[in-house]
Amino acid sequence: MENNFREINIDVEQAIDYAFEGKFVIKFYDYLKIRKTKRDEIDQFIESSTVAEISNLIIDLEEYLEGGNDEMHKQLREGYGHIRKPEARKIRKYLYGILEDAWKYEQEKRPGRKRKTNK
Repeated sequence: MENNFREINIDVEQAIDYAFEGKFVIKFYDYLKIRKTKRDEIDQFIESSTVAEISNLIIDLEEYLEGGNDEMHKQLREGYGHIRKPEARKIRKYLYGILEDAWKYEQEKRPGRKRKTNK
C-alpha cells in the first residue's frame, strides 16, 4: 500500500509540473478509479504534504491574480510573472480540480450502506 501511495504522489507531482508547462495531463478522479485506489490510500493522500503543497500553490496563484503593490505581491510577481494571468487561472482551476476529485473519491469510499436504486 505504501508503494501505491508513493506512486500517486509522484504522479500528482509530475502533473503539477506539467500544468505549469501548460499541459493538463491527469483527470484525477478517473485516475483514482482506474487504479482502484483504496480508501486508506486516498486518506493518506489527502493528509499528505502534496495536498498541502497544492493548497499553497492555489493560494499563491489567487494572490498573484489579485495583484497588489505590497512586498508579498512583488514576490509573487517575481515567482509567477512568467505565467500570463489567463494561464494562471487555468492552472489554479486544474489544481483545485485535483483536490475536489480527491475529496469526491474519498467520500465515495467511505464505508456505509449503499442506496438501493429504483428500477
